[in-house]
Amino acid sequence: MKFIYLVWAGLKRKKLRTGLTLASILVAFMLFAFLGAIREAFLGGVSMAGLDRLIVRHKVSLIQTLPESYKARIQGIAGVSAVCDQTWFGGIYQDPKNFFANMPVEPEAFLAMFPEFILKDAEKQAWLATRTGAIVGRATAERFGWKIGDRIPLQSPIWGQPEGQSQWEFEIVGIFDGLKKGTDTSSFFFRYDYFEEARQVDKGQVGWFTVRIADPDQAAAVAAKIDAEFANSPYETKAEPEGAFAQGFAQQVGDIGSIVMAVVGAVFFTILLVAGNTMAQSVRERTGELGVLKALGFTHFMVLVLVLAESCCIAILGGLGGLGLAWLIIASGNPVPGLLPVFYLPPATLVQGALLAVALGVVAGLLPAWQAMRLKVADALRRGT
Repeated sequence: MKFIYLVWAGLKRKKLRTGLTLASILVAFMLFAFLGAIREAFLGGVSMAGLDRLIVRHKVSLIQTLPESYKARIQGIAGVSAVCDQTWFGGIYQDPKNFFANMPVEPEAFLAMFPEFILKDAEKQAWLATRTGAIVGRATAERFGWKIGDRIPLQSPIWGQPEGQSQWEFEIVGIFDGLKKGTDTSSFFFRYDYFEEARQVDKGQVGWFTVRIADPDQAAAVAAKIDAEFANSPYETKAEPEGAFAQGFAQQVGDIGSIVMAVVGAVFFTILLVAGNTMAQSVRERTGELGVLKALGFTHFMVLVLVLAESCCIAILGGLGGLGLAWLIIASGNPVPGLLPVFYLPPATLVQGALLAVALGVVAGLLPAWQAMRLKVADALRRGT
């Protein structure tokens, strides 16, 4: 700490150059944080998936439906403890841009299957008692300003409209929250019995089944049994862990993890060159001063630490500043709720960013610091004159 003044003096030597380098690092770490939030939005469902849950869908494609009668047959397979079905409704609220997931479910089976969705008991009872009742996640309720008691009209290009009506209409009887921070609370669920009664096409068909298994270690074996049960039927199935299903769904838009890593890698390689060049130029300009320090008794190691401390100071200030600014912006709200159902900065990204800032400072300053350490006093004073 007693040499902090020398580090600060080195940073102030070329204020414009130091400021531009800090700004470059700050922007790079802001981008790192935003990409981390976007990656979590697309892949968060994988980490939140239950280890004891399987998804059973049509073998050909997710858009192909399955008979609702499969539910009883799946329930009878050894190792299965619970089953619930879901169907993609594709409802549009006012404008196609107002996208959010909405689907019919069986209330009690659905809430038992997904304990990460928190709904008050009174609201659950209201859902069971209201034929056209629906529950909505907190994120979507806040997005549209919905409250309990509101009647929400939806148009469904997939299922058409109920007979004799121009649109589907649901009454919000509950707003659910997430048990954990990464839980998706953007969905809208309504009762399957009302949907089955009112729809005009594909009665008795559902989108997919969510299956809870008694022993997560037997997931592959139970999935194989389910697929074998319906092999060579008109509706063959594909059973897979919920995490694999979520990852496959996310990768329909591309390999998000690889894209993010490629962008981050390119950005930080560029910033490494910028920071390294800044430190190398700073050391060259101060060759004479470093010679004086050595003449006054500074050891080679002390000079090495001094240059590394200056490099780390720039990287850490810029890195933490970028992460902090990104955190404030991300915490202010989701800019595209229709595209990103979950949008927050994971703590792991903050920790990785902080460690990356330290690593950037060390790597960028290591070569200039090594060169400064190897300077001989006579050579340094001669070059500095």
